[in-house]
Amino acid sequence: MNISIKDIDALVFDFDGVLTNNLVHIDESGKEWVSCSRADGLAFDVLRKLNKPAFILSTEKNPVVSARAEKLKIQAHQGISNKVDELKKLIKNNNFKIENVLYVGNDLNDYRVMQLCGYTVCPADSHEKIKKISTVTLKSNGGDGVVRELLEQVLDIDIIKIMYTE
Repeated sequence: MNISIKDIDALVFDFDGVLTNNLVHIDESGKEWVSCSRADGLAFDVLRKLNKPAFILSTEKNPVVSARAEKLKIQAHQGISNKVDELKKLIKNNNFKIENVLYVGNDLNDYRVMQLCGYTVCPADSHEKIKKISTVTLKSNGGDGVVRELLEQVLDIDIIKIMYTE
């Protein structure tokens, strides 16, 4: 299926397993840290240039999510126990159409919300049930440049042209 960026009102991303490799590292004091791809940072810059809103929707409430969202300059909705209700609020508050929302998820807590969205994408290492309901399964694993691959390979966006052409 061809997906055009013109048809998308907003892009919504799960955090763990999409923007991270789904692993959590904990130091001796209990402080958590995760790994994210810097390639995705440039992809979010491109989305801003294209005036395409992007959001993180995470079950987890964690300072790591807040820090990454701040760095990416996107809104993070976290500590969300019901992603369906939260997405419906997001859509209503921003006048998006559900059929024009692209959701990227990887695990069972994304299953119901992905069933609502017009476009769904998942990393290569997603749960099998998520792969079955996704419009596109990426080649990248979570945390390995999922957003970059989505823009370049699925949405066919020329990042150099968007970022470096005046």
